[in-house]
Amino acid sequence: MKKFTLRLMVFILSLSALPTAALANTNANGSITNTTEVPAEVQAMYDRLDEIKKMDKSEMTRAEKKALRKEVREIKSELRSTGNGVYLSVGAIIIIILLLILLL
Repeated sequence: MKKFTLRLMVFILSLSALPTAALANTNANGSITNTTEVPAEVQAMYDRLDEIKKMDKSEMTRAEKKALRKEVREIKSELRSTGNGVYLSVGAIIIIILLLILLL
């Protein structure tokens, strides 16, 4: 049982340590830079979402608010369809963890 808990602890610790090292890239100055670049059209969509979020919606009519909500939904659906990321449901994550526990 001790061997199993030791393996589990090592596995959990490795999950938290590896992604940070893989995503960070250091320059000659020692500063950390991001290794992934966001395409210009995707950045424009993120900028528009931030702009909408910062807007003062208290003076808008119902129709204007509805149009903004529709625009936000469309932008978010386009961002999801661009394939920038891997989406896992909570159920899938639980199943993966259980399989790893059983196999290790």
